[in-house]
Amino acid sequence: MEHVMLTTYVSGAIGRVTEMHARYYSKQWGFGLYFEAKVASELAEFLTRFHPGQDFFKVALTQGRVHGSIAIDGIHANDQGAHLRWFITSSALRGTGTGNRLLQDAVDFCRHKEYKKIYLWTFEGLELARHLYEKFGFRIAEELPGEQWGVRVREQKFVLDL
Repeated sequence: MEHVMLTTYVSGAIGRVTEMHARYYSKQWGFGLYFEAKVASELAEFLTRFHPGQDFFKVALTQGRVHGSIAIDGIHANDQGAHLRWFITSSALRGTGTGNRLLQDAVDFCRHKEYKKIYLWTFEGLELARHLYEKFGFRIAEELPGEQWGVRVREQKFVLDL
């Protein structure tokens, strides 16, 4: 894989980030239409109300194509914490350190904004992601069975106090 550039929104990002999520979670976990539509609609809603003073969105580009993303939704950062969302890298970038760079930039943004905590929702079984979250100091704060992604999983809320 050639040079990876991290940047803000680029045309096609909503579609590509949705595609990466849909393909990975369909193949690995059986997630379907409900999940893909949820990612697309929530990411589009976030980006249309994006405020640079409170929110963060970054993509990893290789040869002009999106191969990774991460976002911080800061709309409720002062009371609930900053919400880390849409963190993914394509299989072409896994193991290259790109995920580490994206997560570091997101955490640095939150520290710069003096947010008190960052949280994310994921589910049991994503061991590579969990390892990365824990490396950055995130800890499981809550676990429960749930279906927010359209498939029954053991949901996990990770929190990083800043």
